[in-house]
Amino acid sequence: MMKRIYILSICIACLTSSCSKLLDKEPDFVTTENYFRNEGELMNSLNGVYNRLIDTHGRMYSRGLFSYFVLSDEAYFKNISINNIRVMVMDAADLDISRLWEVMYEGINRANLLLENVDRVDMDVTKRNAIKGEALFMRGYYYYVLTDLFGRVPLKLSSTQSPNDPYPTQASLTDLYGQIVKDMKEAENLVYESGVVANERVSKTTVQAILARVFLKMAGQPLNEPARYQDALEYADKVIASGKHVLNPAYRQIFINHSQDINEAKECLWEVGMFGNKIGNIDQAGMVGIENGIECPDERIGYSGGAMRITAKLYNMYGQKDTMRRDWSISPYRFVATAGVTQRQYYTPEQLYDRNPGKWRREYEMGTKVRSYNSTNFPLIRYSDVLLMKAEAENEVNGSPSAAAYDALNQVRRRAFGKPLNVADADSDAPIGLDKVEFLQYLQDERLRELCFEGIRRHDLIRWGIYVPTMNTLGRDISVNAPAAHRYGGNAGLNTTERNVLFPIPNTEITINKQITQNPGW
Repeated sequence: MMKRIYILSICIACLTSSCSKLLDKEPDFVTTENYFRNEGELMNSLNGVYNRLIDTHGRMYSRGLFSYFVLSDEAYFKNISINNIRVMVMDAADLDISRLWEVMYEGINRANLLLENVDRVDMDVTKRNAIKGEALFMRGYYYYVLTDLFGRVPLKLSSTQSPNDPYPTQASLTDLYGQIVKDMKEAENLVYESGVVANERVSKTTVQAILARVFLKMAGQPLNEPARYQDALEYADKVIASGKHVLNPAYRQIFINHSQDINEAKECLWEVGMFGNKIGNIDQAGMVGIENGIECPDERIGYSGGAMRITAKLYNMYGQKDTMRRDWSISPYRFVATAGVTQRQYYTPEQLYDRNPGKWRREYEMGTKVRSYNSTNFPLIRYSDVLLMKAEAENEVNGSPSAAAYDALNQVRRRAFGKPLNVADADSDAPIGLDKVEFLQYLQDERLRELCFEGIRRHDLIRWGIYVPTMNTLGRDISVNAPAAHRYGGNAGLNTTERNVLFPIPNTEITINKQITQNPGW
């Protein structure tokens, strides 16, 4: 099935620059005064806001934000042991980190520019409101990711007009999250209902689900505002009450759909829309299933170097019964070429650290395959995440796990076991009688089992305040108990200190903007 929306590269990214029409001798100068004239130009501008989610250098969701920027206890990187961001060895001059910062501010600037001009266009009000709402949400989302990763960052709510514009100061976390919530709440009543547009665009339930995530973050580290659990519960309940979303009955099918370019919005509320494979003029491809894919030397099946390897901790977290979800999330095989024939080679029980993430399998891709890029979408929020957020917020608000908390959690677990969602099942259901602390611990493990490799685990561990000890414990375990050939996989955990809760603010920004101070430890 062909995707319904293509996130295109837009030449208006810098409207003060000039670009000439093909074969024209005279340049066609594009400015805000002569660009924002009709619905098509507004949509082009909106696409330009979205397309920063797919930084062509791989720092955003085409690669970095599901791999080396979000190191946690679910995976390590093959053959990397020293002097690399993938083992927590970096500094404020790291190019990947500076580019990540830049691309998000590019997205913010594009959103600001669109918001300053959207009301100029005479068009259908509902369509114009949707464009405005999506731009507001995306500005809030870029600030949310920036603040989550870098802490206190400059808050800029107008587009850059000149290189001589004054540099903004770092905002407080209170002001940053206040603006994020303000933008998203305003967007909630402007964007389309779910199902009206493809899930590569933001809908009302998308906004509500991400707001639930934002409120859970605000309830935890570093703001520690427990009243926000009630807000998180309210917004998770809005998504559930909408009736727009259900769990896909087959866990594996979620990710097969991504690999086959099938947009299915019942479970996946919002996806980053990749397009193409870098062949031709459109450069919006990603590396989902390549960077985090099954080792395979054969481009006809779907090449992957198998860069990411799973931890024994993750494998063992599934236990002896949750095998369907385990053996899809973690590949039980790799591809090996022998005498010109490429076949699956299944791992032995002892080969835990050899295994790759298996959620996105290139063997399911359709059409022409190339070595290093594909059009597989990346999910930013799934309905199972909404159910787990509801369970967590219910537990916190009520002081113990309510029946509603158990129900939300058990729906996710029953689906993993292939069971009916609303029928109690002894194999799948969470243990009854858990207290508040025990339920949270069980839910923390369940979020890892359900959402591994989806770029959310590091974020969760930090908001729960357990990132550093979790990584340190993992590092010690791997360095002692893993097979000797894999013990370097513990280096990231051993190298993790309190400074790694935030990234360093890039030196390029510190040098230029004297009003910015560096994060602690960097």
